[in-house]
Amino acid sequence: MDKLLGKTLSELQTVALEAGLPKYTGQQLAKWLYVQRVSTFEEMTNISLHGRAYLQAHYIIGRQAPVAHAESIDGTKKYLFQVGDQFIETVYIPEEDRATLCVSTQAGCKMGCKFCMTGTLGFHGHLTAADILNQVLSVPESAQLTNIVLMGEGEPMDNIDQVLRFLDIMTADYGLAWSPKRLTVSSVGLIPGLRRLLNESDCHVAISLHNPFHVERAEMMPAERAYAIQQVIALLKQYDFSHQRRVSFEYICFGGVNDTPKHANELLRLLRGLECRVNLIRYHDGGQADFPASVEANMEWLRDYLTQHGLTTTIRRSRGEDILAACGMLVNALQKK
Repeated sequence: MDKLLGKTLSELQTVALEAGLPKYTGQQLAKWLYVQRVSTFEEMTNISLHGRAYLQAHYIIGRQAPVAHAESIDGTKKYLFQVGDQFIETVYIPEEDRATLCVSTQAGCKMGCKFCMTGTLGFHGHLTAADILNQVLSVPESAQLTNIVLMGEGEPMDNIDQVLRFLDIMTADYGLAWSPKRLTVSSVGLIPGLRRLLNESDCHVAISLHNPFHVERAEMMPAERAYAIQQVIALLKQYDFSHQRRVSFEYICFGGVNDTPKHANELLRLLRGLECRVNLIRYHDGGQADFPASVEANMEWLRDYLTQHGLTTTIRRSRGEDILAACGMLVNALQKK
């Protein structure tokens, strides 16, 4: 049956009318789903018994609890959700001043980045907005969340229709009413979807860069062959990131591969004129590619060199590596266990 979760206000109003209920019942349904966060029709107490009976006969709420979880020594938690006959992973990252949820947008991933363990899963399907919302609403820490990053399994720009629907419900007054500044969407740089994200939402953007040179990046990230990073940067430079909306670049550091002075200077050239920051990420070696991790001293040098030359750069703290929850490590290990 069709899910109510993931429907917009206008769609819920149509559902209400089809059920023989007043149009304003659509607003009530939205409140029950996204504000009260109910998981059963019985909880919708201001909707008539007849209306609830109709809804229960024709729809499901769409909420589903995680089927397993693991907890890291650093407090990070990874949750396993079942979506049809597939499984996806979601990561909760608590910090002193924030609580971030890293959600998946696809089951597996088709981008094939050589250094990413998630890519070894292959692609097993798009998630619907309901599937993405369920991750947010159904983790035990849902009420504590301050930030959401779409950086789990999958490439959000490859599922842009459902991602935009999710973002709309997250930020709409009838939905969860989050500020778009609390949401960050990542991409390897699929330009058609990225352009739509930039035009149709105000959320932050994070680009998986990892190498500033076309040939080298194409060897690491097949998407570069279709959408060169220079084209991605040219698109981003058409938008204003000097105020509250931000663009950042994720940069996994590989020893002697992309952490050299040559790469540092090309990064400065490539990103010149764009208000942005670079997040350096430690490589979490899952044994799927022959890439050496940068040593700490190299990462610190790269951070300081870029920052001193006007490109704000930080080293991201690694979280959840012991439970395969860190960047690029989502491989449904909980399911395999």
